[in-house]
Order: sequence, then C-alpha cells, then structure tokens
Amino acid sequence: MPSPGFTQRVIVGVGDLAVSSSPDVILSTYALGSCIGVVAYDPFIKVGGMLHLMLPDSTIAPAKAARQPAMFADTGLPLFLDALTGLKARLGQLRVYIAGGACMVAGHDPFRIGERNARAVLDLLARAGCPAPREDTGGFLNRTLHLEMQNGNITVKTPQAIAHWTLAA
Repeated sequence: MPSPGFTQRVIVGVGDLAVSSSPDVILSTYALGSCIGVVAYDPFIKVGGMLHLMLPDSTIAPAKAARQPAMFADTGLPLFLDALTGLKARLGQLRVYIAGGACMVAGHDPFRIGERNARAVLDLLARAGCPAPREDTGGFLNRTLHLEMQNGNITVKTPQAIAHWTLAA
C-alpha cells in the first residue's frame, strides 16, 4: 500500500480489470479503440474500478473466456460488478461511465465490433440494475481513461481533446 501523499497508478490492460478503495490510486487504461472501458464509482464509500473489455460475447472463444473472462462483456462485466460489491459498493449507487466502441477500420466495418461492444455493456448494466451510464462511445477516435479514486474524477483523452468528468456528483 502506498504511503499517504504518494499516488499509485494501476494500469488496466486489454481484457483486464481493477478495483480499489484506496484514495491514493489512479486507475488508467490506454488506447480504447473498439474496446470498451467501463468505469464505476460509488461516491458514498469511495470504491471504484475499471474494466477494459475487447469483445461482446464469450461464446466465440470459451477457452479464452475461461482464462481471461474480463476480455468479454458477458463474462467480464459480472466479474467486475462482483469485485466492486466485494468492496461493499452498492450497484444502485454506482456512477458508471463507458467509453470506446469506436470504429477503427477504414471504410465500412461489417463486424461493427465497437457498436456491438457498447450495446452489450449497456444491456448488461441495465439487467444488473446499475443506473444508466454516462457514455462516450462510437466515432473514429481512440480514448484513454483515468479514474482518481480519492474523488471519482475521470480524465478522457483523445488525439484531439482532453475532457474531465466527475462520478462523485
């Protein structure tokens, strides 16, 4: 555990997740293209986390899903929500932000992975009873996300801009 006043950056890679209740932690994930980054924060107890999923449905690769469930929306999102509730977060109190789901293929994308990822996450969050998320999905730009655990602030970086949001309000 870091000493007070020293920030620890935790990198959430593709197909990975992290949760924390430490105010000294910043969770970060980089270069979300068609992938979706799910950020959740319970402002009442200051517990939060981040998930970086790659595909909407684990049935295309069950063996991969068994080894790396956070890679898929249908296996990763339940795991993520369980990890948050394990730290005493309440699903109904979570403030959720999702980003990514961009079209990263030049021209026509017949697979629409980004769009399908976003739809899968939104559907799963609704079924889990989480409040509707704020979202920044689609388009053609990659996104990088940072969540500050001490205050629920999010920074979203694209090649063109930097935006700041809070999940504490």
